[in-house]
Amino acid sequence: MTSSSTHTDEFDAQFGGTAHDDHGATGAARMDDGEIHSGVGVLDKTVKILDALESGPLTLSQLVATTGLARPTAHRLAIALERHRFVLRDPHGRFVLGSRFAELATAAGEDRLLTAAGPILQTLLDRSGESAQIYRRQGDQRVCIAAVERASGLRDSIPVGAMLSMEAGSAAQILMAWEDSERLHQGLLHAKYTASRLAAVRKRGWAESINEREEGVCSISAPIRNASGQVIAAISISGPSGRMGSAPGRRYAPLVMTAGKYLTDALMKASVNR
Repeated sequence: MTSSSTHTDEFDAQFGGTAHDDHGATGAARMDDGEIHSGVGVLDKTVKILDALESGPLTLSQLVATTGLARPTAHRLAIALERHRFVLRDPHGRFVLGSRFAELATAAGEDRLLTAAGPILQTLLDRSGESAQIYRRQGDQRVCIAAVERASGLRDSIPVGAMLSMEAGSAAQILMAWEDSERLHQGLLHAKYTASRLAAVRKRGWAESINEREEGVCSISAPIRNASGQVIAAISISGPSGRMGSAPGRRYAPLVMTAGKYLTDALMKASVNR
Protein backbone atom coordinates (compact mmCIF):
# COMPACT_ATOMS: atom_id res chain seq x y z
CA MET A 1 0.00 0.00 0.00
CA THR A 2 1.35 3.41 -0.92
CA SER A 3 1.90 6.21 1.57
CA SER A 4 -0.71 8.30 -0.25
CA SER A 5 -3.39 5.63 0.01
CA THR A 6 -2.57 5.11 3.68
CA HIS A 7 -3.14 8.80 4.39
CA THR A 8 -6.39 8.77 2.42
CA ASP A 9 -7.68 5.64 4.14
CA GLU A 10 -6.96 7.13 7.58
CA PHE A 11 -8.64 10.39 6.60
CA ASP A 12 -11.66 8.54 5.21
CA ALA A 13 -11.92 6.61 8.49
CA GLN A 14 -11.92 9.87 10.48
CA PHE A 15 -14.49 11.43 8.20
CA GLY A 16 -16.74 8.37 8.41
CA GLY A 17 -16.47 7.66 11.90
CA THR A 18 20.62 14.79 20.87
CA ALA A 19 21.59 18.62 21.20
CA HIS A 20 24.20 20.07 18.79
CA ASP A 21 27.32 21.99 19.82
CA ASP A 22 27.29 25.69 18.96
CA HIS A 23 30.68 25.36 17.29
CA GLY A 24 30.20 23.98 13.76
CA ALA A 25 32.66 22.45 11.36
CA THR A 26 32.96 25.78 9.55
CA GLY A 27 34.17 27.53 12.66
CA ALA A 28 30.88 29.19 13.54
CA ALA A 29 30.67 30.22 17.19
CA ARG A 30 28.16 31.74 19.55
CA MET A 31 29.71 34.90 20.99
CA ASP A 32 29.05 36.69 24.28
CA ASP A 33 26.39 38.86 22.61
CA GLY A 34 24.29 35.75 21.94
CA GLU A 35 24.69 35.95 18.16
CA ILE A 36 26.23 33.28 15.98
CA HIS A 37 29.23 34.55 14.03
CA SER A 38 30.12 32.34 11.08
CA GLY A 39 33.22 34.21 10.03
CA VAL A 40 31.43 35.35 6.86
CA GLY A 41 30.31 38.87 7.71
CA VAL A 42 27.84 39.44 4.88
CA LEU A 43 26.07 36.16 5.69
CA ASP A 44 25.74 37.06 9.37
CA LYS A 45 24.29 40.46 8.46
CA THR A 46 21.84 38.85 6.04
CA VAL A 47 20.66 36.45 8.74
CA LYS A 48 20.13 39.45 11.06
CA ILE A 49 17.70 40.90 8.53
CA LEU A 50 15.81 37.63 8.13
CA ASP A 51 15.64 37.14 11.90
CA ALA A 52 14.23 40.65 12.30
CA LEU A 53 11.56 40.08 9.64
CA GLU A 54 10.46 36.83 11.26
CA SER A 55 8.40 38.85 13.75
CA GLY A 56 6.55 40.78 11.02
CA PRO A 57 6.85 43.55 8.42
CA LEU A 58 9.37 46.36 8.96
CA THR A 59 10.19 49.63 7.26
CA LEU A 60 13.80 50.28 6.36
CA SER A 61 14.19 52.53 9.43
CA GLN A 62 12.73 49.82 11.66
CA LEU A 63 15.00 47.24 10.06
CA VAL A 64 18.03 49.42 10.80
CA ALA A 65 16.94 49.93 14.41
CA THR A 66 16.24 46.24 14.97
CA THR A 67 19.41 44.86 13.39
CA GLY A 68 21.86 47.59 14.33
CA LEU A 69 23.16 47.58 10.77
CA ALA A 70 24.15 50.74 8.93
CA ARG A 71 21.29 52.04 6.82
CA PRO A 72 23.09 51.60 3.45
CA THR A 73 24.06 48.04 4.42
CA ALA A 74 20.55 47.10 5.55
CA HIS A 75 19.05 48.60 2.40
CA ARG A 76 21.52 46.88 0.06
CA LEU A 77 21.03 43.45 1.65
CA ALA A 78 17.24 43.78 1.83
CA ILE A 79 17.07 44.71 -1.86
CA ALA A 80 19.33 41.77 -2.77
CA LEU A 81 17.10 39.41 -0.76
CA GLU A 82 14.06 40.89 -2.51
CA ARG A 83 15.51 40.08 -5.92
CA HIS A 84 15.88 36.46 -4.85
CA ARG A 85 12.32 36.47 -3.37
CA PHE A 86 13.52 35.80 0.17
CA VAL A 87 12.08 39.23 0.99
CA LEU A 88 9.02 40.96 -0.47
CA ARG A 89 7.27 44.33 0.00
CA ASP A 90 3.80 44.50 1.48
CA PRO A 91 1.17 46.99 0.17
CA HIS A 92 2.62 49.65 2.52
CA GLY A 93 6.15 49.24 1.16
CA ARG A 94 7.46 47.43 4.25
CA PHE A 95 9.81 44.47 4.00
CA VAL A 96 8.35 41.01 4.76
CA LEU A 97 9.65 37.47 4.41
CA GLY A 98 9.14 36.19 0.88
CA SER A 99 7.59 33.16 -0.76
CA ARG A 100 10.94 31.56 -1.58
CA PHE A 101 11.08 30.01 1.89
CA ALA A 102 7.86 28.07 1.29
CA GLU A 103 9.19 26.87 -2.05
CA LEU A 104 12.44 25.65 -0.48
CA ALA A 105 10.58 23.91 2.34
CA THR A 106 8.51 22.09 -0.25
CA ALA A 107 11.58 21.08 -2.25
CA ALA A 108 13.51 19.90 0.80
CA GLY A 109 10.62 17.75 1.98
CA GLU A 110 11.40 18.61 5.59
CA ASP A 111 8.14 20.31 6.43
CA ARG A 112 6.01 17.80 8.32
CA LEU A 113 2.83 19.60 7.42
CA LEU A 114 3.56 19.54 3.71
CA THR A 115 4.56 15.88 3.90
CA ALA A 116 1.14 14.96 5.24
CA ALA A 117 -0.84 17.57 3.30
CA GLY A 118 -0.64 16.30 -0.28
CA PRO A 119 -2.96 13.29 -0.05
CA ILE A 120 -5.36 15.14 2.27
CA LEU A 121 -5.73 18.03 -0.17
CA GLN A 122 -6.32 15.54 -2.96
CA THR A 123 -9.01 13.84 -0.86
CA LEU A 124 -10.67 17.22 -0.27
CA LEU A 125 -10.66 17.84 -4.02
CA ASP A 126 -12.07 14.39 -4.74
CA ARG A 127 -14.84 14.68 -2.15
CA SER A 128 -15.82 18.32 -2.71
CA GLY A 129 -14.99 18.77 -6.38
CA GLU A 130 -13.31 22.09 -5.52
CA SER A 131 -9.73 23.36 -5.36
CA ALA A 132 -8.02 22.94 -1.98
CA GLN A 133 -5.20 24.95 -0.38
CA ILE A 134 -3.18 25.40 2.80
CA TYR A 135 -2.12 28.89 3.93
CA ARG A 136 0.30 30.17 6.53
CA ARG A 137 0.44 33.69 7.87
CA GLN A 138 3.50 35.70 6.91
CA GLY A 139 3.47 39.16 8.45
CA ASP A 140 0.48 41.10 7.13
CA GLN A 141 -0.12 38.56 4.37
CA ARG A 142 -0.78 34.87 3.96
CA VAL A 143 1.14 32.54 1.66
CA CYS A 144 -0.22 29.47 -0.10
CA ILE A 145 2.14 26.62 0.83
CA ALA A 146 0.25 23.74 -0.81
CA ALA A 147 -2.58 23.47 -3.32
CA VAL A 148 -4.46 21.14 -5.67
CA GLU A 149 -6.82 22.30 -8.43
CA ARG A 150 -9.72 20.95 -10.44
CA ALA A 151 -8.55 19.58 -13.75
CA SER A 152 -11.25 21.45 -15.70
CA GLY A 153 -14.13 23.86 -15.42
CA LEU A 154 -14.39 27.04 -13.35
CA ARG A 155 -11.98 27.01 -10.43
CA ASP A 156 -10.24 29.26 -7.95
CA SER A 157 -6.61 28.99 -9.03
CA ILE A 158 -4.12 29.81 -6.24
CA PRO A 159 -0.54 28.68 -7.02
CA VAL A 160 1.92 27.63 -4.33
CA GLY A 161 3.87 30.70 -3.22
CA ALA A 162 1.03 33.14 -3.93
CA MET A 163 0.75 35.95 -1.37
CA LEU A 164 -2.78 37.01 -0.44
CA SER A 165 -4.13 39.68 1.87
CA MET A 166 -5.03 39.01 5.49
CA GLU A 167 -7.92 41.46 5.08
CA ALA A 168 -10.34 39.09 3.34
CA GLY A 169 -11.15 35.42 2.82
CA SER A 170 -12.00 32.48 5.05
CA ALA A 171 -8.33 31.43 5.47
CA ALA A 172 -7.48 34.96 6.62
CA GLN A 173 -10.29 34.73 9.18
CA ILE A 174 -8.88 31.45 10.52
CA LEU A 175 -5.32 32.80 10.73
CA MET A 176 -6.57 35.95 12.48
CA ALA A 177 -9.23 34.54 14.84
CA TRP A 178 -6.84 33.10 17.43
CA GLU A 179 -4.28 35.94 17.39
CA ASP A 180 -3.46 37.87 20.57
CA SER A 181 -5.59 40.93 21.27
CA GLU A 182 -3.10 43.48 19.91
CA ARG A 183 -2.56 41.74 16.56
CA LEU A 184 -6.29 41.06 16.37
CA HIS A 185 -7.08 44.75 16.83
CA GLN A 186 -4.52 45.81 14.23
CA GLY A 187 -5.68 43.19 11.77
CA LEU A 188 -9.31 44.26 12.00
CA LEU A 189 -8.58 47.89 11.13
CA HIS A 190 -8.81 47.30 7.38
CA ALA A 191 -10.43 43.86 7.28
CA LYS A 192 -13.68 43.06 5.48
CA TYR A 193 -14.67 40.78 8.37
CA THR A 194 -15.53 41.92 11.91
CA ALA A 195 -14.64 41.00 15.48
CA SER A 196 -18.05 39.35 15.92
CA ARG A 197 -17.43 37.24 12.81
CA LEU A 198 -14.13 36.04 14.27
CA ALA A 199 -15.82 35.25 17.57
CA ALA A 200 -18.21 33.01 15.65
CA VAL A 201 -15.24 31.39 13.88
CA ARG A 202 -13.61 30.55 17.22
CA LYS A 203 -16.87 29.11 18.55
CA ARG A 204 -17.72 26.84 15.62
CA GLY A 205 -14.19 26.06 14.42
CA TRP A 206 -14.52 27.05 10.75
CA ALA A 207 -14.80 30.15 8.58
CA GLU A 208 -16.84 30.98 5.49
CA SER A 209 -16.21 33.61 2.83
CA ILE A 210 -18.68 34.53 0.09
CA ASN A 211 -17.60 37.18 -2.44
CA GLU A 212 -15.27 38.58 0.25
CA ARG A 213 -11.85 38.15 -1.33
CA GLU A 214 -13.09 38.18 -4.91
CA GLU A 215 -16.52 38.61 -6.47
CA GLY A 216 -18.00 35.25 -7.48
CA VAL A 217 -15.66 33.21 -5.28
CA CYS A 218 -16.41 31.56 -1.96
CA SER A 219 -14.35 29.41 0.39
CA ILE A 220 -14.48 27.37 3.59
CA SER A 221 -11.48 27.07 5.93
CA ALA A 222 -10.54 25.33 9.17
CA PRO A 223 -7.49 25.58 11.46
CA ILE A 224 -4.42 23.38 11.56
CA ARG A 225 -2.70 23.42 14.95
CA ASN A 226 0.75 22.42 16.17
CA ALA A 227 1.53 20.22 19.16
CA SER A 228 1.11 23.23 21.46
CA GLY A 229 -2.39 23.91 20.19
CA GLN A 230 -1.45 27.07 18.29
CA VAL A 231 -3.07 27.73 14.93
CA ILE A 232 -0.21 27.59 12.43
CA ALA A 233 -2.09 27.22 9.15
CA ALA A 234 -5.52 27.18 7.51
CA ILE A 235 -6.81 24.47 5.19
CA SER A 236 -9.39 25.57 2.64
CA ILE A 237 -11.53 24.66 -0.31
CA SER A 238 -12.56 27.39 -2.73
CA GLY A 239 -14.55 27.74 -5.91
CA PRO A 240 -17.23 29.70 -7.75
CA SER A 241 -20.18 30.85 -5.66
CA GLY A 242 -22.61 29.61 -8.27
CA ARG A 243 -21.46 26.03 -7.82
CA MET A 244 -20.78 26.01 -4.07
CA GLY A 245 -24.11 27.63 -3.19
CA SER A 246 -25.29 30.46 -0.98
CA ALA A 247 -24.42 28.66 2.29
CA PRO A 248 -21.31 26.59 1.52
CA GLY A 249 -20.35 26.32 5.19
CA ARG A 250 -23.28 24.03 6.02
CA ARG A 251 -22.33 21.78 3.14
CA TYR A 252 -18.53 21.68 3.31
CA ALA A 253 -17.45 22.66 6.86
CA PRO A 254 -17.51 19.10 8.30
CA LEU A 255 -15.24 17.88 5.50
CA VAL A 256 -12.74 20.74 5.84
CA MET A 257 -12.71 20.52 9.65
CA THR A 258 -11.99 16.79 9.48
CA ALA A 259 -9.06 17.48 7.15
CA GLY A 260 -7.71 20.13 9.53
CA LYS A 261 -8.04 17.78 12.50
CA TYR A 262 -6.26 15.00 10.63
CA LEU A 263 -3.28 17.25 9.86
CA THR A 264 -3.27 18.58 13.44
CA ASP A 265 -3.13 15.01 14.76
CA ALA A 266 -0.35 14.17 12.29
CA LEU A 267 1.75 17.10 13.54
CA MET A 268 1.18 16.08 17.15
CA LYS A 269 2.25 12.49 16.43
CA ALA A 270 5.34 13.72 14.60
CA SER A 271 6.24 15.92 17.58
CA VAL A 272 5.91 13.00 20.02
CA ASN A 273 7.97 10.67 17.81
CA ARG A 274 10.68 13.24 17.07
